[in-house]
Amino acid sequence: MGDLEMELAKTKKLRLWFIFCIIFSYSLFFIFSYQSKESENVITDVGKLMPTKIKKIVKGNEENSIVKTIHEANEKNMKISIAGKRHSQGGHTYYRDGVVLDMTEFNKILKVDTEQKTVHVQSGATWDDIQKAVNPHHLAVKVMQSQNIFTVGGSLSVNVHGRDIRNGSLIETVNWFRLLKPDGEVIKVSREKNSEYFPLVIGGYGLFGVILDVELQLTDDELYSLKTEEFKYDEYEGYFKENVLGNEKVKMHLARLSTAPDTFLSEMYSTDYLITDQKELEPYNQELKEDSMTFLTKFLLGLSRDFDWGKDAFWNMQKSYFRDKDGYLETRNNVMRSESEFLEYEGKSDTDILQEYFIPIDQFEEYIDELRVYLEDENINLMNITVRYVDHNEDALMSFAKEDMFALVLLINQDMSEEAKLETGDCIRGMIDITLKYGGSYYLPYYEYPAKDQMIKAYPYSEEFFNKKRNFDPNERFVNEFYEEYGI
Repeated sequence: MGDLEMELAKTKKLRLWFIFCIIFSYSLFFIFSYQSKESENVITDVGKLMPTKIKKIVKGNEENSIVKTIHEANEKNMKISIAGKRHSQGGHTYYRDGVVLDMTEFNKILKVDTEQKTVHVQSGATWDDIQKAVNPHHLAVKVMQSQNIFTVGGSLSVNVHGRDIRNGSLIETVNWFRLLKPDGEVIKVSREKNSEYFPLVIGGYGLFGVILDVELQLTDDELYSLKTEEFKYDEYEGYFKENVLGNEKVKMHLARLSTAPDTFLSEMYSTDYLITDQKELEPYNQELKEDSMTFLTKFLLGLSRDFDWGKDAFWNMQKSYFRDKDGYLETRNNVMRSESEFLEYEGKSDTDILQEYFIPIDQFEEYIDELRVYLEDENINLMNITVRYVDHNEDALMSFAKEDMFALVLLINQDMSEEAKLETGDCIRGMIDITLKYGGSYYLPYYEYPAKDQMIKAYPYSEEFFNKKRNFDPNERFVNEFYEEYGI
């Protein structure tokens, strides 16, 4: 074969290879396009354990379009679920073949009243949005979660609580809200007007209608001094009563219980936030903090998912970090801007889930003793336990705080296989049984591991709650996977 023939053959091969690459690329494009079309209507939440096929997502970015969506749902008999940041983990924000009303773009701060110390916001606004609006006025939120990434509407729907130990749960800070009912009517709800909705919608998981906007009570921004103490678990109850509740200067508080193998459920530390001289506030409230340098905590948390020595290292790092901050000065607004990026996890075969158990403060020591014995024989990857306080409040029908309680927030890593779900579910139902034995309850925004009879025992008004839901929404226009599982 001559040089010319060789060149022609080589050119032919290159041309064929080029054509093959084009055909292969287009094939991949169409395959992935098809898969995308098949999966584009599959939705899940941050827990990733309940992927569900829905009809569509509708962005609620202005009131008329939201009302129109509800009227259309009534005309076409479509089911509606309401979503914010989708940090609930039990299908609370979607329903199979239903419409998801995404409220995250309905997020305006409508008014900050500096005289009355209130803020009027649309329900898709985040706590971060509120903090940025009120901080220049030396005002702060009364009650919210430790992180500020959640929407106000979502927080109302689960009736959150946080580090503040003097203002209770979120429902206590609500003046009024406007509700879009299942029939398309918009009403104003307060403790005096349309009051029958007030204890149902707050802590109602989106089952009674769409919260459009809300007026919340604010408080003064304050400057706190951090104080960290370490002790054994059986010293915590006495320390809390005497040095936290008994000290009016302590405005906020959290504690952590060790999940490290060497000190499992026996060692603790707590951080108290004590009010200082308000004259010192000005230099500290000029700037709101943002997540920064979270790579170390994210790395150590990752190690704790996979190794026992990683749990020990993470625990020692936490204690050291807060010891070093002893005496550190921080504004209330910045205390309520806890880092959240390090908690973000995108495992392909595993996920992080939450559980939260409420225990009467007088039962803490005995409860931890029994929980420790139980968990020593369980195969569960428990990474963190944060302890907060929430005082007695039964304003919401589905109240979790039937007396003064410690709230234990458990971070658990689990595999996403069906076998792992069964194993984790058995363990969690066992923990809930122990919690109920000590007069406690559990939080509802998480995966549907609890048995229905456990929910009824933890929430004795649950039958009344679901009956009222059907009375106010006879066509069951607003539903979600949580309601499908537990609606009595």
